[in-house]
Amino acid sequence: MAETAAAELHQLILSGELPSGTPLRLVELANRLEMSQMPVREGLRKLEALGLVDIIPHRGAWVRELTLEDLRDTHQTRLALESLAVRAAAERFGEEDQEKATTALAEHLRLCRSEDSIGARQAHADFHFALYRAGGSQWLPRAIEPVWQNSERYRFGSPQTAFQIERNRQEHQAILDACVAHDPEAAERALRNHLAGAVRRITETMTAGQKSQQCEVKP
Repeated sequence: MAETAAAELHQLILSGELPSGTPLRLVELANRLEMSQMPVREGLRKLEALGLVDIIPHRGAWVRELTLEDLRDTHQTRLALESLAVRAAAERFGEEDQEKATTALAEHLRLCRSEDSIGARQAHADFHFALYRAGGSQWLPRAIEPVWQNSERYRFGSPQTAFQIERNRQEHQAILDACVAHDPEAAERALRNHLAGAVRRITETMTAGQKSQQCEVKP
């Protein structure tokens, strides 16, 4: 039940139904999920371990705030960890790894075009982690998981345009092609280009949102 609670709350946070800063009250969440408070409490602790929830003893729990500072910190941490992972993947990449990544990338493209944001999010993770697990490290994918989950909160839920979908496909394909070619430098370069583009677009969206809010509160 705790796993179920964590999964459902996870999806509510990533979808924006529980926005950043939302108080997470046990009674309300238990009623919403139609379960007792105990598994909900355990589910919140699991999400705290992923960095999605802040819990302060005797004060309560909240969805962790989205900030530009946190975005930059998340981005820098992902760069450090995922650069190592993709370089290792490029050195060891085999036919089975290529098949897994290619299948996940095709599924991601299909789901993006059909505007299935939940499925597309999972396929996106499947693609990247198919690469990172190919490097052979047991710890790097585990280390990447929490910072990956935090970065997913910054992907806003509006449908992507055809241009954005194709741009993302090309960026992902460049990473995959470099791994298939066993070229660690090209793989890292393609990954860094992909992450830099994503953080730049998210920063622009957040900055525009902040400016809009400032204009709304002016007398």
